[in-house]
Amino acid sequence: MITLHATAADLDRLARHLKVLAEPNRLRIVDLLMQGVQCNCELGDALNMAPNLISHHLRILREMGLVEVERDAVDARWIYYSINRSLLAQLAQTFGAFFDPTRIQDRHPACGPQGSLVYADRTLEAVC
Repeated sequence: MITLHATAADLDRLARHLKVLAEPNRLRIVDLLMQGVQCNCELGDALNMAPNLISHHLRILREMGLVEVERDAVDARWIYYSINRSLLAQLAQTFGAFFDPTRIQDRHPACGPQGSLVYADRTLEAVC
């Protein structure tokens, strides 16, 4: 979870998740999986994408841990995809905490004409 001051590890983890989800097709797949379990062909039909491209994006989402996979009990050739609810809850909490507008502090820069730092012997360009 991100606190008032995020650690470098928190920011790295957040950046990795945002990078994966920034790809529009992956975000659309996640949106469809939010509606429930889907197979590759259902996702392909809904998104008008080739099965190999769907599989590529699902692999990346699985590697991130956001998508879970289950094979059909009767015919193992069928694979079903769903959202990892626990990771989704963690991401929602992390994103919500990081992007919470109440984190924005009322702060003014320390340099410049109104700042508290005085550099009488330096020009503004040399300070900032």
